[in-house]
Amino acid sequence: MKLVTYQSNAGAAQLGALVGDQVINLAQASGGKLPSDMRSFLELGDAGLQAARDAVDGNAAGATVALADVKLLAPIPNPSKVVAIGLNYMDHILETNSKVPAIPIMFTKYTTSIIGQGDAIRWDPAETAKVDWEVELAVVIGKRAYRVAEENALDYVAGYTVCNDVSARDLQSEKGDQWIRGKSLDTFCPLGPALVTSDEVADPHNLGIRCIVNGETMQNSNTSQLLFKIPHLIAYLTRAFTLLPGDVIITGTPPGVGMGRKPPVFLKDGDVVTVEIDGLGQLTNPCVEG
Repeated sequence: MKLVTYQSNAGAAQLGALVGDQVINLAQASGGKLPSDMRSFLELGDAGLQAARDAVDGNAAGATVALADVKLLAPIPNPSKVVAIGLNYMDHILETNSKVPAIPIMFTKYTTSIIGQGDAIRWDPAETAKVDWEVELAVVIGKRAYRVAEENALDYVAGYTVCNDVSARDLQSEKGDQWIRGKSLDTFCPLGPALVTSDEVADPHNLGIRCIVNGETMQNSNTSQLLFKIPHLIAYLTRAFTLLPGDVIITGTPPGVGMGRKPPVFLKDGDVVTVEIDGLGQLTNPCVEG
């Protein structure tokens, strides 16, 4: 299934299943058995997923709205945490002249940075002048996970979506700040367009992944190039802390970021950024400086 969080006529956020060019309201289609928000839905676990499948397969005609008539929000707009992994593609390590990490480099993006499809990436030019793009595969946790064995780790994944780990490079590394500040400005975590359930992703480590800025492809790689794979990341993280349903792990970016170019290239007012992953969809956001 492709699960979405959406608004219709600027109303309250709703949980839906995307089928072709139609969105099925899962709370309505299930006769009220399912909640209207993604995080509460994921907390239901496998029973919730099965109820959603039953609702989609049933008579959902009265609970359907055209995709063109709704606004897609971030699929999971309120996770308890977003855990980010840095330097996880070898070519990206080389382009940034970084050392190969012996263990996953971990930081966070605050949840107030999350936006959805079509929302503007915004920044104050007095605060940063080096805003960069980073397409990333996002993993959404579906079950409470603590001290998970690597061989069982994918059982804890609800699904996958696309993330743009927008980064203020000057705040990240040049002005005495730490990564979190440069990575967590409001609007710096676009997510979407949908949460694709794990049963529809045959191999998360074999997906084409790209970033396109103003129609020009800037990043073009494959998740097969991940240095630390998803099961290892989940096992590593959960040795330290609990991952909850709805938590997001963004797994690192491939080569082609702006700061790695010669000369460096950064986002500017009016730019349009699209990040996409095969089978997961496209996420497009305009840039607004000011």
